[in-house]
Amino acid sequence: MTESRMPLLAHLGELRRRLLIAAVAVLFASLVGYFFNSWSFDLLVEPYQTATGQDSLNVFEVGEAFSITMKLSLFAGILLSSPVWVYQIWAFVGPALNRRERRWVIPLSVLLAALFGAGVWFAYWTLPRALSWLLGFGDDRLTPVLGVSKYFDFALRYLGAFGIAFEFPVFLFAAGLAGIVSSRQLRRGRRWAVLIMVVAGAAITPGGDPLTLVLLAVPLYLMYEATILAVRFLAKR
Repeated sequence: MTESRMPLLAHLGELRRRLLIAAVAVLFASLVGYFFNSWSFDLLVEPYQTATGQDSLNVFEVGEAFSITMKLSLFAGILLSSPVWVYQIWAFVGPALNRRERRWVIPLSVLLAALFGAGVWFAYWTLPRALSWLLGFGDDRLTPVLGVSKYFDFALRYLGAFGIAFEFPVFLFAAGLAGIVSSRQLRRGRRWAVLIMVVAGAAITPGGDPLTLVLLAVPLYLMYEATILAVRFLAKR
C-alpha cells in the first residue's frame, strides 16, 4: 500500500512545488509592476480617452484608487511572469511525455507566453473600437460617466479574455503531437470549431457585444487554420 501511494504523493509534491514557483514569480513580477503602476494606469486609460474624449475617470468609493493599484500590479505580474508559470505547467506535464515529445516543452512554453502577450496586445488595439461601439448606443441622450473600478474591471477582463483565448492553438497542436487529434479530424471539425469559438467568445468577453465577438472569433479561426497546417506537417514529422 505504501508503494502504491508514493507515486501519487510524489506527484502532488511536484505539483505543489510548481505552483509555489509560479506564485513566487507572479508575486515578484507584481512588485515590479507596482513601480510602473502610473505608466500602466495611463496606458489603460488611453483607450477610454480615445473612445469618449474625456480626460479622467470618476472615483465613487474611498478605496477605489488602492484597489485599482493592486489590480494593475497583479495583472502586470501575471503578464510579466507568463514565461515562468507557462513553463511550470509544461514541466509538470513533462514526465508523462516521451523523449521526443519533451523536445517541444520549451518551444511550446515560449509560444504560449508569446500568444498570451499577442492576445493582450490585440485586445488593447481593439479596445477603443469596442468602447466606442458600446458607449455609442445612447447617442446624445446619454452621457457616459464611468467609475474607475467598473472601467478597469471591464478593461482587464477584456485583455485577459483575449490573452487566454489566443493560447488555444498551442493546446490543439500539443494534442496533435500526442496523437490525440489529426489534421484530418481538425479539418472535418471546422464547423464545430467555429460554433465553439462563437459560444466561448460570447461567454468570456465582458461586453458580450457582436463587435467584440467578431474581433475575437476572426483571429481565432485564422489560428485554427494555421494549427491544422502545423499538425499536418510538423506533428507528423
